[in-house]
Amino acid sequence: MITDRLQTSAFAGDQIKGHERPLPSFFVEQDGLLVLDYAELEKRNLEMKAKRLSGVASDDVKDEIIDRIANDKSIKAVTLCFSDMEGKLHYLDYDKKFVIDAHENLTFDGSSIKGFSAQSESDLRLKVDWVSLRWVPADLFGAGKVLVFANVCSGNGEIYEGDFRARLAEFSADLYEKGLVVNVAPEIEGFLFKGDNAEQSYTQESGFEFVTATGYYNCLPKDILRLFIDKFAEVQRALGFENEKDHPEVAPSQFELNFKYSSALDTADQIQIYKLCARQVAKLMGLTVSFLPKPVQEVNGSGMHTNISISKEGKNLFYDAEGELKLSKDAHRFITAILYYAKDLCLLMNSSVNSYRRLDPHFEAPNEIKMSAVDRGSMVRIPIGNEKSARIEVRTVA
Repeated sequence: MITDRLQTSAFAGDQIKGHERPLPSFFVEQDGLLVLDYAELEKRNLEMKAKRLSGVASDDVKDEIIDRIANDKSIKAVTLCFSDMEGKLHYLDYDKKFVIDAHENLTFDGSSIKGFSAQSESDLRLKVDWVSLRWVPADLFGAGKVLVFANVCSGNGEIYEGDFRARLAEFSADLYEKGLVVNVAPEIEGFLFKGDNAEQSYTQESGFEFVTATGYYNCLPKDILRLFIDKFAEVQRALGFENEKDHPEVAPSQFELNFKYSSALDTADQIQIYKLCARQVAKLMGLTVSFLPKPVQEVNGSGMHTNISISKEGKNLFYDAEGELKLSKDAHRFITAILYYAKDLCLLMNSSVNSYRRLDPHFEAPNEIKMSAVDRGSMVRIPIGNEKSARIEVRTVA
């Protein structure tokens, strides 16, 4: 089982070899390196999140972040992350001294990434998005690391067309100049299976093996699924997700951990981190997390219902106390556009055969191009809300 070494402060105030004075209480030692406890991780990550949500651009904080990394003795390496065209997360570690000196000329072989450049024009650049910096738990990522996202650029420094995160960043910045913020909160479902390599070793004969038979909101306090959820929730909290609720889902061994809405770009990054951390927590428990939309035929699949609203100067533009379903005309126009382009959107939101297998009306999955306040089989659902929480829920996302 996972140990909670970073939740203790056994070394707080002690003399650690190589340090003349006692360290602050939030430092502990692991494998001879200084690391941060979970409470300090949460504090630092929430501070950075506040900067992101205030609209601060990467270049505005670049010098501040570089200086902070350079002077933080607990940081040894910087993990740079980017996503390919299918949404797979890629990451590589740079020594902190190297990335500080060479951050404007970080290149990689784009021809080795599915859907990126051809072999004859393989070199692409990584432009660090400094405001996306996150301090990560050492028991999951290794001691001495911080994580930051990067945007992919072509050789001449222009944003690479195949990097959808970079395109989203540009679009979000344009909206922010108009005073608009797209708020997104996903409900990310997944399964916990026995074995630490269950997806790779899957066969039609053996299938997947559930770790528990418990179902919706129903799990013993020390059940293996509950232990996984509890540890994963600690990790989320430390990363500044601002947890809301977590629980077993409808199908056996299925889980969902909800967190507070954030801007579209910040939420997109959090989705990637959510999946990465879930898999790592499970791996350390000798188990496998799967985010396949329909891994087991005769039970509910896993969706990523996506709650969306738009705000301007802190006001929720989707709310109207006198409107139909208490939604504004802007919200209804937004829904109309989604439904009008529903078939095109499904090519993106359900881009595999497995995704379409999930859209089965017998398992509470969306299967009709319509909106409804009550029918969970609708592509768009209108949850109960007030001036702060009024939103739409797109249920088709796999």
